[in-house]
Amino acid sequence: MCDNKCNNINNSASNKNNNNAEPPSTKSHKHDSKTLINFAVLTISTSKYEGRGDDRSGIILKDSIEKSCHTVKEKGLVSDEKDMIIGKVTQYLKNPQIDIIITTGGTGLAKRDITIESLKPLFEKELTGFNSLFMHLSYEAIGSACVLSRATAGTIGKKAIFCLPGSPDACSLAMEKIILKEAGHILKHAGE
Repeated sequence: MCDNKCNNINNSASNKNNNNAEPPSTKSHKHDSKTLINFAVLTISTSKYEGRGDDRSGIILKDSIEKSCHTVKEKGLVSDEKDMIIGKVTQYLKNPQIDIIITTGGTGLAKRDITIESLKPLFEKELTGFNSLFMHLSYEAIGSACVLSRATAGTIGKKAIFCLPGSPDACSLAMEKIILKEAGHILKHAGE
């Protein structure tokens, strides 16, 4: 259960680290958005799946979600294999306790980077603005190297899914600057 500190975090999330304060009409529009959200975090990495290296991005995502007083209901790790990726995401989609799925890894240009090819066909609606904003913010952080990422997001039924790069810094950026600020708002509209 979230305490007052967490409620204050959630109520002020849209203004945190944001030089562009939301206009009153946007705040009003978000008013009835869900404030306590259940997430699933899925790391997609053959090397991590085989035990080579720590799942830093998955840990960062989990910590970011929990620090914002939301809940991580499931946390998984799969190899860069289409059947494994779709299988795990389908499992999360069937879980009525999960609102948002965050994947990390497999969004680059390498032959084994197949997260987008595996999951984008499942989207009912693509959140094209997510990629645009993420690229803008990434460019500010790392310059033109951001073009190597194909991060995307979409909705499937009443759930949202975000496919993030495997970089810990990219995961932090996406969570802090976009996902946690808009999660409830996205779910509000996905459920309409």
